[in-house]
Amino acid sequence: MQTLLPFDQAVRARHSVRHFLAKPLAQETLISIANDAQLAPSNCNTQPWNVHIVSGAKREVLSQRLLQADAQGLHSPDFSFDMQAFGGAYGERRKQQGKIYYQSIGIARDDLEARKAVVKNNLNFYGAPHAAFLFMPSFGDNVRTAGDIGMYGQTFLLSLAARGLAGIPQTILGFYADTIREFLSISPEYKLLFGISFGYEDRNAPANQFKMGRAPLNQSVTFHD
Repeated sequence: MQTLLPFDQAVRARHSVRHFLAKPLAQETLISIANDAQLAPSNCNTQPWNVHIVSGAKREVLSQRLLQADAQGLHSPDFSFDMQAFGGAYGERRKQQGKIYYQSIGIARDDLEARKAVVKNNLNFYGAPHAAFLFMPSFGDNVRTAGDIGMYGQTFLLSLAARGLAGIPQTILGFYADTIREFLSISPEYKLLFGISFGYEDRNAPANQFKMGRAPLNQSVTFHD
C-alpha cells in the first residue's frame, strides 16, 4: 500500500503544474483518487459533481478536437469569465502570476505568437496523460453548486499531492463545453465548470520551477474574540 503524505505536507506540496510526464497512472490509482474526492462536502450532501476522466487514445482525440474548436473560434462556455473583472489586489495578483509564469519559461511580454502557443498548450492538457472534467447540474443561480464543485476539485488535487502526483485546475477547458459534451456524449443538462489535467510532474521543466506565494494571513482572515 502506498504511503500518503500527511495533510500538512500534502497541502503545501500541492501547486499548479504546467508540464507533465507522459507516464499514465495505474487504474487503481485513478480509482483511489476519485474515491478520495467523493468524500468532499456539499450543500445538504447533494454531491452535485458529475466527473469524466479522459485518458489514453480518448485523451489524444479530445485534445485534437479542442484545438480544432479553438482554431475555428468555437467557444461555448457555460459560465461567464472576464479576466479584466478582477480589480484591486485581486487584479494585481493575477498580473503577478502571469508575469512570473512567462518569465520562468523565457517568453517576453511582446512575443504574442509564443504567448498564444502557451495558451494553446492548455488544450493539450500540458502533456498530462489524464484530464478530469467537472460537470454540474444547474440549480438556481448556480453559486452554491459551483462552490460544491470547487470543494470536490480541491479534494481531488490534495489526493494527487498526497500521492506525490500533480494537477492543475483549468478554467479554460470550460470554454469548450459543447465540444467536450458532444465528444463524451454528455447531456446538455450538465454544465462544465472547469477541468483538471493531472499525472506525474516533470520536475525538470522550466514551467515547474516556481511556486506562487500567498498573501499574509491578516489580509484574508480576521479573528473575532
